[in-house]
Amino acid sequence: MKNLIKRNINGSKVLSLFILTNIVYAFMLLVTIPKVMNFSGGMKLLDMLPAGYNARYVKLLFGSLGEKGREVYLFNQIPVDMVYPFLFGITYCLVLAYFLDKLKKLNSPLIYLCLLPVLAGVFDYGENIGIIKMLNSYPNISNILIETTNISTILKSVFTTIYFVVLLVTMLAVGINKLRSRQ
Repeated sequence: MKNLIKRNINGSKVLSLFILTNIVYAFMLLVTIPKVMNFSGGMKLLDMLPAGYNARYVKLLFGSLGEKGREVYLFNQIPVDMVYPFLFGITYCLVLAYFLDKLKKLNSPLIYLCLLPVLAGVFDYGENIGIIKMLNSYPNISNILIETTNISTILKSVFTTIYFVVLLVTMLAVGINKLRSRQ
């Protein structure tokens, strides 16, 4: 893992991946999610509920979406969201590695923090697979499926939040080091 990361943390590659990942994210936020939400009656999609949801919410949302809205969710939003977790995991792993390298900490145990976005991506896939199964089984959605998908949603959010806190602290450390080196 360490060698793979080291081979791929050059600035232009990391920047290119960062731009691509955020174009896909912006496309979801500006196009596919609003397209699905046009059918939701103002209810947030499961992907957008970092604190999770329960069976009642899922059934209300899917009922509110109607057949057409569920179809748009399944065939417009989910396909894009099946690309995004991969891009997120790889890109943000390399972004953190890039800054850890600037701190000369890439060969320390801190490199394992680079796995945080990969774990977030894995749980995002768990969430997406659960949503696909729920959309395909509606209205007969099992509570176990809802609960396991909800756990994936929450864990995706937890790992994403921890990652961005770690990234912020790392970037601050890089900035402080730059200031100190100039003095």
